[in-house]
Amino acid sequence: MKAHDAGKTPAGTHRPIMVKEILDVLKPRKGHTVIDATLGYGGHSLEILKKITPHGKLYGFDVDSVELPKTEKRLKDLGYSGKEFQTCHGNFSLIPQLMTKFDISPVSLVLADLGISSMQLDDPQRGFSYKLDGPLDLRLDPNEGSPASEFLESIEQKDLEKLLEENSDEIFAEEISKEIKEALRFRPVATTQDLREIIEKALLGIPARILAEQGTKPLRRTFQALRIAVNQEFDSLDLFLHNLPDILKPGGRAAILTFHSGEDRRVKKAFQAFHRTGIYSKISNEVIRPTAAEVFTNPRASSAKLRWAVKAIL
Repeated sequence: MKAHDAGKTPAGTHRPIMVKEILDVLKPRKGHTVIDATLGYGGHSLEILKKITPHGKLYGFDVDSVELPKTEKRLKDLGYSGKEFQTCHGNFSLIPQLMTKFDISPVSLVLADLGISSMQLDDPQRGFSYKLDGPLDLRLDPNEGSPASEFLESIEQKDLEKLLEENSDEIFAEEISKEIKEALRFRPVATTQDLREIIEKALLGIPARILAEQGTKPLRRTFQALRIAVNQEFDSLDLFLHNLPDILKPGGRAAILTFHSGEDRRVKKAFQAFHRTGIYSKISNEVIRPTAAEVFTNPRASSAKLRWAVKAIL
């Protein structure tokens, strides 16, 4: 309780963001079939399951092979059987193929929460947080691809600079990318604390007033940019948005929760494009933000943006 009161999330748990707003947008009811494209801790899914059961079913997709079995057990321990809830391991860009594999028809509702979960951030072995010392990994599925430490070895300085700018709007991209590549001449950047020290060293020449204004943002933005690159998150999101109309039934509703401008821009443009062609009958005209009260109790909600779309009934 004390952690919640202080605006923190207890280690090993996750507080779902904008639950009321998502339920208002999706309007789940008994008998609906639902895809949670990014199951995570299952907080949103639990609230949706309460609305759609009995007779409804939720399919929870997630790329994270570490957390998915834990969430499956958690929800089934709460009484949701295989008739009502089923998990599927895989990146949400592959949902159409996975739907075919598991014989899932187009669904009534789709939710995608693009934020990284508290469980991932709080596990030092995953390497997502600059606050915790651990291997510099950053993979959403530790069994796939290469860790961020290897990625940094392979990328050229100018490409790294561009990546920091494009993936997280990092204003010190040149200084940080040069310092990373300079450090790599002498030793690997193997841990989160290795990278943190390099970033802090890169900023030593920045005026104190500017650094004070930025706070920990360069650290957060650098880790974010690398995570996006390592997991090819923008490519996956673009493919998911392209496939989304085929995942939905006519009249089906989709809600997507984003956490930075690169994600939100892609969702906005995709929704607008499909709206112009008549594939979506309605889309959110304005982004929906969390309430001040939610941000106060859960600071991780501060950058959240929610958009929605409704597939046309042709």
